[in-house]
Amino acid sequence: MTALDRPARDGTDGPAGPPARIPFPVVDEVARHCLQEEEPETVHIEVHLPGRLDPDRLRAAFAGALHRHPRILIREAARPWYGRRYEWELTPEADVEVVLFPAPDRDALKHARDRALRDAPPLSASPPIRLEVVRVPKAAGTGRPDSTVLFLTVNHTALDGPACLRVLATAAELYGGRDNAPAAPPSRTTAETPRVPDTPSTWAPPARVAHGTPEPPDHHGNGMLVAELSVPRRPAGAPYTVNDQLMAATALMIAHWNREHGARPRPLRITMPVDDRPRGTDMPIGNGTRLVEVPFAPKELDASDLPALLRRTADRTRALKAQPRPQLGHGASLLTAPVVPVAWRAAFTRGLRRAAGPWTSTTLLSNIGRVPYALDFGEEAGRAHAVWFSAPARMPRGLTVTTASTAGRLHVAFRWSRALLSHGDGSHLRDLFEHYLHATQHATHHPPRHPTGSAP
Repeated sequence: MTALDRPARDGTDGPAGPPARIPFPVVDEVARHCLQEEEPETVHIEVHLPGRLDPDRLRAAFAGALHRHPRILIREAARPWYGRRYEWELTPEADVEVVLFPAPDRDALKHARDRALRDAPPLSASPPIRLEVVRVPKAAGTGRPDSTVLFLTVNHTALDGPACLRVLATAAELYGGRDNAPAAPPSRTTAETPRVPDTPSTWAPPARVAHGTPEPPDHHGNGMLVAELSVPRRPAGAPYTVNDQLMAATALMIAHWNREHGARPRPLRITMPVDDRPRGTDMPIGNGTRLVEVPFAPKELDASDLPALLRRTADRTRALKAQPRPQLGHGASLLTAPVVPVAWRAAFTRGLRRAAGPWTSTTLLSNIGRVPYALDFGEEAGRAHAVWFSAPARMPRGLTVTTASTAGRLHVAFRWSRALLSHGDGSHLRDLFEHYLHATQHATHHPPRHPTGSAP
C-alpha cells in the first residue's frame, strides 16, 4: 500500500507526519468548480433490510469498512488563493460521526429522503458521506418485526454510488460475518465486437425536458420518486440487453412527455455512465465512471417499431462502451490543467458551463444493473431486498433516472429539479416509463398501444 493509499499516523503504528495529499482528479475538480447550494450534488443510496441493526455493532463495522477502504477517508485540503490545484487530504480517522440514528417519526422515510437530496455532507470533514439508519415499526396486526432502511448520502464531488456501495458491502460482512463477495457479472449473449452504428448527428443542441408544473420559487433543490417494477423480460437470443430496454423506455418517455407539452421534436441525447471497475475489495474508491452520450433522432423514437429502436440502441451502447475515452472527454483534461490558479479556472469553468447549457444532454440514465453484493447483515437484520440509487438532477438537464435490480425486482428512482417539475409530474413520468418498459418485452410480437390521449 502506497503513501497515497493510507495517510501517515502519529501513534505507535507508524511515523508521524502531515497527512498525505492527492490532487483532485478531473471529475472531482470540475464538480468542485460548479457547486451550487440550491441544488447540491448528492448521490442517495437507500437499502431496505427486513430486520433490525444494533447501533454499536453497526458503528464498529462501518468504521472498520472505512479503514479497509482508506481512500474514502478524505477531506478537502486548505490552499492559498494562488494554489493551482484542489487537493484531497487523507485522514487516519473520520472527523465526524458518520453513522446516525435519527429519532423515529411517522414520516421518517420521507424526511430521510429529503435530507439525502438537500443536505450534502461537507467536503471539509472526512469522510464526505453520511449513513442514516431509519427504523420502520411493524404494521399493527401483521406480526412482522420492525425493519430498517439505510440511507447513505454521498457528496458526489468526492465519490460515486458504486464505490460507496462497495464500502457498505464490506460493512455488512464485518457486521454479520457472512460472505458479501460480489457475484459474477451476467454473461452477455450478444457479439462482443460492436458493429459501426448508424448514429444521428450531434451538432444540433439536444431537446430539453419540457417544463411541467414547477414548485414554488422557495422550494429549491431536487424532488424524487421511487418505484419497484418487474425486471423486463427479453426474448431468447435478443440482440439487446436490459440496459438497452431501459434506455429505449427512457427515450420514449421523454419524447412522449415533450409531445404532451407542445415541445417541437428535437434530437435526444441521453448520458449513460459506464463503470469498468472491478467489484472486489480492490475496487478503486472515488468517482470512477466515464460518461458517454447515446443519441436519438426524432424519427427514431417510434413506439410502433420497437424492435428497430432496440437494435439501434444496442448497436450504439455497445460501440460507446467499447471506445476508450477519458471520463469527461478530452476537453476536460485541458480545462483542469494546473497552469493558472485554481480560482481562475473555477470562474472560467462556471462561465463555460453556462454557455454550454443548451448542448447539455437531455437526461441521464444510470443503470447500476444487478446489485453485485448480497448486503447480508446477518441473522437479525437480514439481507437487502430493495436498493435504490439516485443521481443529481441539476438544471439545465433537470431529470435523472437511476435503476438497479435486487432480489429479482427493478428499483427505479426518478429525480428532478424542482425548478422544472413537480411531484405530480414525476408520477406521470413514472407511469410513462413503466408503460414503455413493459412494451419492450413484447417488441417482437406486436406494437404497443399508446396511453390514452397520446399521439403515436
